[in-house]
Amino acid sequence: MNLFKASLVALTCTVLMSCATQSTLNTGPRDASPYISQYQANLRSEVISDVSYELDFQLTGETEFTASTKVNFRLSEVPKELSLDLNKAQIKRFMINGTAVYPNYNGAYISLNSRLLSTGSNTVIVEYTRAHSTNGEGLHRFQDPIDGKVYLYSHFEPAAAQQMFAVFDQPDIKAHYQISVTAPKDWQVISTMRETSIKAVGASNRWEFPQTPKLSPYNFSMHAGPYQVWQDNSGRYPMRLFARQSVAHQVPPEDWFTYTKQGLTFFDNYFGIPYPFKKYDQILVPDFLYGAMENAAAVTFSEDRFLHQAAMTAEQRQRLAGVIMHEMAHQWFGDLVTMKWWNGLWLNESFASFMGTLATQEATEFTQAWRNFYASGKQKAYEQDSLVTTHPIEVPVATSQNAFDNIDAITYQKGASTLKQLRHLLGDVVFRRGVSHYLKQYSYQNAELDDFINSLAKASGRDLSAWTQEWLYSAGVNTIKAEYRCEGNRITEFSLLQLPASADLPTLREQKVNVALFTKGRYELRNDVTLPVTYQGERTEVKQFIGERCPDLVYPNFDDWGYVKVELDDKSFDTAKQHLSNVSDPLLRSMLWQSLWDGVRDGKLSLDQYLSAVFVNAPAESDYTIVGQIISSLLRSKEYLAQIAPMQQNYANNAIKGLAQMSLRKTMESRGEHDLQHRWFNAYIRLAADRDSLRHLAQLLDGTSKIKGLTLDQDLRWAIITQLNRYDAPNALQRLTKEAAKDKSDSGIKAALAAEVIRPEAAAKRRWLSRVHTDSLPFAKQRIIMESLYPAEQKLQSAATAEERLANLREMDQKGPVFMRSYSQHLIPTDCNYTSIAALDKVLDSQTGLSNLARRALLETRQAEQRCVLIKNTMGH
Repeated sequence: MNLFKASLVALTCTVLMSCATQSTLNTGPRDASPYISQYQANLRSEVISDVSYELDFQLTGETEFTASTKVNFRLSEVPKELSLDLNKAQIKRFMINGTAVYPNYNGAYISLNSRLLSTGSNTVIVEYTRAHSTNGEGLHRFQDPIDGKVYLYSHFEPAAAQQMFAVFDQPDIKAHYQISVTAPKDWQVISTMRETSIKAVGASNRWEFPQTPKLSPYNFSMHAGPYQVWQDNSGRYPMRLFARQSVAHQVPPEDWFTYTKQGLTFFDNYFGIPYPFKKYDQILVPDFLYGAMENAAAVTFSEDRFLHQAAMTAEQRQRLAGVIMHEMAHQWFGDLVTMKWWNGLWLNESFASFMGTLATQEATEFTQAWRNFYASGKQKAYEQDSLVTTHPIEVPVATSQNAFDNIDAITYQKGASTLKQLRHLLGDVVFRRGVSHYLKQYSYQNAELDDFINSLAKASGRDLSAWTQEWLYSAGVNTIKAEYRCEGNRITEFSLLQLPASADLPTLREQKVNVALFTKGRYELRNDVTLPVTYQGERTEVKQFIGERCPDLVYPNFDDWGYVKVELDDKSFDTAKQHLSNVSDPLLRSMLWQSLWDGVRDGKLSLDQYLSAVFVNAPAESDYTIVGQIISSLLRSKEYLAQIAPMQQNYANNAIKGLAQMSLRKTMESRGEHDLQHRWFNAYIRLAADRDSLRHLAQLLDGTSKIKGLTLDQDLRWAIITQLNRYDAPNALQRLTKEAAKDKSDSGIKAALAAEVIRPEAAAKRRWLSRVHTDSLPFAKQRIIMESLYPAEQKLQSAATAEERLANLREMDQKGPVFMRSYSQHLIPTDCNYTSIAALDKVLDSQTGLSNLARRALLETRQAEQRCVLIKNTMGH
């Protein structure tokens, strides 16, 4: 899965999970919830084997579906307690080994009567009805507001298959699935296998599918509805693409099929194992919780992220290619070979992130994919890994409810970066050989981290136990810094210093980096020498540099081999500030921009000094990836400036206006470069906050003003309308109402909702917040409300409900992890001052019953507030 665990040995406890939590896994009977502990899952998998499911679904498009599950399995012994998961169903008939009995069912799982079970073969049959899900899990139902057509899709990760059928819902009980579906005649039905027959049965069609290979429950899927279908059989494997009929005009199938074919060829060759399934289907679906999901041979993608009103920009095409590659890598690493328990989920996601980027770089036109990874994903990992809630890559997962507690940039991007530097350490050929051996040895089975590491160790002939301990079981990101002396313009001493993440996280690591020295030339910084260095410990001397010309800039992680933060020495930092536009190497330029932004976040460079560097250097930047990186920092700067006001009100207003004007100027100058122009114009919309910029946006919307080379598609129109309403520009609400009357699509309804919620009206904010608190809307709309309710500059509106939101936190936490992830990210109050920090302290001290996920969010919000106060205090210094 695309969006953000150690073995159960004693490890240093992080703030996320106390030692008590780590060592007291539930060993008693299940607690009547739909979640299962690792201990209970282990007990179940120890006695169960040879599982197969025969699934039959009656689908009508109404709010409920009817189904039956026949589970065949073997028991090595009859346990005292054995449960079969099935969530919120109405059971109509229940049989164990041919005997009809009344089910011992609590709404979450069925407790099987051990007296009716036997050693050896067993069969359980459950016939039931169930409401379709509406929160993106289980068998989700969506009705298209344009034409009224109903679409279904399944999503099971981490443990939501039980919301669709009776199942032993844990990854290490792999099974064969055979599915039959009765559905309306105009529907498509998509699953892991291609159907063997479609027969008319009255007003419906009966779809029969062959048995699947062995899969974990979360990798199986079924999707149904009147989907538009495109096919391409020009490659080694038949490919199909599906989307709702009303959005089919927004789908460029040629792009999807091109990247898919490129990926399948690349992975077949890289892994040395043919694609393990018989066809490759991809389905665009609405209301999706994440970016995409690696269901075996039937991958789902979020419409919100991959449907566009106009031709895709380079950024959008690269994102599509990258996510296709990520999910495709999972077909081998995740579906073919699957982790035994959810503590191994990080390896699935890290590996797919690493391989997805590698495939994008080497198999598509996006040859700068690793640069893009550095500028976006890797920075998220560094940021996450620098928080008080940092955690090892591998940590325990007590129950299936906790599976996603630590799914974050450490899981995805730090893990991917770690694998990338391990590949540099071992060499590409050795790394590839170890991966191939692992996939061949554990095909259609479950495996653990040690199995993967042992495969790489065997291929390399190297003991990787120390590496594993340093990188996978120890939290935090280290920092490296060059320390050197010069005499007579020549280097006399040179060392790399390695700093621990903190006093509480003292681990120092070994890795291989590229160290580069630069001197100032007339027009550019010259790269005098580059040297690969394997460093470890506090200090590593690099004697090879002695005698080289004294550099003006040293960059100790050139080419981004290592996972490590770089602290520039004072001379290099000054050079970076003054000569950014003279750096010809785009990756180095990207890294130096990042060093300046890191200086702001660490309190070493004031925000106003950073923005001064932006106004001087950003207009000269033409690299698409770096422009995106700069814009990202400008949007963050705008948030800080909004929070810093009114203390620096005049400066904040003038700076934001200056950024908007710069973005507009770059938009106009880039008219011959569609992608760059589009990127700068999007920035202009989001930076526009002053009266003149907002008036200009309104004129563009009305057509009374134009920008050469730019056409406003529906996505851009909604972005402008949202911004106008955010600042309550003249006639903004009327524009919203008029646009909503024209665009009645699902995306239009959601955009109109966001634009209405973001308006700075205190009474309306309270009403919207009440709708979030009372569950009166589908989750897809609740999520939009949460994201839009309190932008940074609406401090008074946020403060008006801050106390209520903190008081309701525990009640909101009870709604479960899917809800809480959005709530905690957007609705924990912030105000960039010590009073706000104290309020968060009070909640952390008093509300002891919060989930790990909620406490983590509070801790991270408090740290973000502390950072904001630091940035505010350094302004003007």
